[in-house]
Amino acid sequence: MRGLPLLVAAAAIAFGGNIARAETPAEAEFGGDCVMGLALGKDIETDCSVSTVYKGKTYCFGNETARTLFLKRPNDFLLQAHVYYPSRQATEQ
Repeated sequence: MRGLPLLVAAAAIAFGGNIARAETPAEAEFGGDCVMGLALGKDIETDCSVSTVYKGKTYCFGNETARTLFLKRPNDFLLQAHVYYPSRQATEQ
């Protein structure tokens, strides 16, 4: 059952689709990309219309389901996002 939340998160993000990037708040972490997408190894741009502030930092999401799932285990998902994000940046250069 431990993998079920990630499976549900992956499905929610996959069906949430990509949202064209609009004005992303300058203070948004990960350049405004969906933190749940990053946690699952996916690049999902957002317009930050769905976001939350956690420990003083703004995180954006592709949809409300991703935000809800993040808030259940934010530290776990942030760890995964922080592992994936630098590797993604290295391939963009």
